[in-house]
Amino acid sequence: MRRLLSSLMLCLALPAAAQEFTTLKGHGGPIMGLAVTDTGTLASASFDNSVGLWEGQVAQWLEGHDAAVSTVAAFRPGVLLSGGDDFALWLWDGAAGQLLGTHKGKIQDIASHGDTIATASWDGSIGLWQAVKWGQPASWNALRKDLSGHDAGVNAVAFSGDGQRLYSASSDGTVRLWEEGGATSRGLVSNGFAINEIIVNEAEGWLAYGAVDGVTRMVDVETGEEIADFTLERRPILSMAYHAQSAQLAVGDGEGYIMMIDTRARRITRDFRAMRQGPVWALAFSNDGSVIHAGGIDDVIYAWPVALLDRFDPAGGETRSFLRDAETMGNGERQFMRKCSICHSLEAGSSRKAGPTLHGVFGRAAGTVQGYRYSPTLDGSAITWDDGTIDALFDQGPDHYIPGSKMPMQVIAKSQDRADLIAFLRRATKED
Repeated sequence: MRRLLSSLMLCLALPAAAQEFTTLKGHGGPIMGLAVTDTGTLASASFDNSVGLWEGQVAQWLEGHDAAVSTVAAFRPGVLLSGGDDFALWLWDGAAGQLLGTHKGKIQDIASHGDTIATASWDGSIGLWQAVKWGQPASWNALRKDLSGHDAGVNAVAFSGDGQRLYSASSDGTVRLWEEGGATSRGLVSNGFAINEIIVNEAEGWLAYGAVDGVTRMVDVETGEEIADFTLERRPILSMAYHAQSAQLAVGDGEGYIMMIDTRARRITRDFRAMRQGPVWALAFSNDGSVIHAGGIDDVIYAWPVALLDRFDPAGGETRSFLRDAETMGNGERQFMRKCSICHSLEAGSSRKAGPTLHGVFGRAAGTVQGYRYSPTLDGSAITWDDGTIDALFDQGPDHYIPGSKMPMQVIAKSQDRADLIAFLRRATKED
C-alpha cells in the first residue's frame, strides 16, 4: 500500500506532458547516443552520421561526421560535443560545427568538466582535451594529451564531481582511476568481461558499472569493493543514465529492458521491457527526472514517464524495425535487411539514412546521387554499379573494394547469397 501511495503521489506531482509516452522521428538510422542540455533540449547521435537537436517534435540536424555518430554530450550552455566511428571529436557551438581532432579508433564516450574534455576511444587511449574559445573571429581550440593504460578499447569515461579524478572502463574488463591530471592511474575494478558503462557519484562514495556479461554492480570509489549487485539474467549492459536529484539509475540491456535502480535504497524499483526488438543503446533523463528517453536499433527516440513505466507496452514495431522476421522474406531481401537496410533506402529521393538511396542503382556511376556527401574515394570514381561490381563489393568487402569509403565492412561469403541479393535489388530498385 505504501508503494502504491508513493507512486500515486509522484504521478500527481508530474507535469501533464511528462505522463505521456512520446516518440521522436526523423533520424535515418539507429540511435546510438542521447544527452539532455541544461535548457532541456534533447540531443541525439545516430547511425545516419548526424546529431539531432530536438525542440518538441522537430529536430535541427548537425552534419559533419563522415560515419555513424556514437556519442553526444553537453559541454557548455549552447555547446555540444559528439564523437563517432570516423574517429572524430566535433564541437557544436549552436549550429556551427568544428572538428577538434581525431583518435586512431572509434570514439565511444565523452565526458567533460569545466574546460576539460575526456574521450574514450577504441584505439585503447583516453584523450584529455583543454578546449578554449578565443580569437577574432572567435573559434574553439583544443590542446590534447593521451592517457594509456588499458589493454583494449576504452568504452566509457566519467569525471569526479570536482573534476580532479577521471574514471575509465574498457573492453579489457577493468575500471581505472586516473589522478593528477592523468599522471597516475590504478586499477579499481577487474570484471573479467568487457565493461561498457560507468556512472560515478563520489559524494556518496560509489561507482556503478555495467558489463557485457550482464553484470551490474555498485562499488566503492576508493577501494573497488562491492556495495551492491543488481545483476539480472540478461546480457549485455549497453547504456546507463543517472539523475542525481532523484537518485535514479537507469540501465539498458541487449534484450530491450530498462532497469531502474534507487541508488540510495540500493534496490531495483522497476524492470521494464522497453523495446519490442533489439537493444537499448542510449538513455537520458529529462532534467527533472520525470522522463527517461531511450534509443536503439529503430530510427526512433522513445520517451516514457518514469512513474508510469509499468503501464506501457514495449515500443517499436515490425513496420519500423530492422529486425523483421526472417521467415517473412526471401533470401535476397533477408540479405538486404541484414547488410544494407540500416544505411540505404530503396525509394527515390533523399532520406536521412547514412548512405545514398539505391533507387535506380543499376547502371549508375558510383558517387553521383545528387545531394549526398560522398567520401573523396567515391567522388569521380570509375565504378558503375551492375551485377559484377555489386558482387565484387560484397565478395571482397567495401574496405578492400573501395578503401577509404564511408561504407562499413560488410562481406557476404556465399556466392548464392550475393546472387539472391542482386536479384532482389534488381526488382526493388527499378526506376519507374
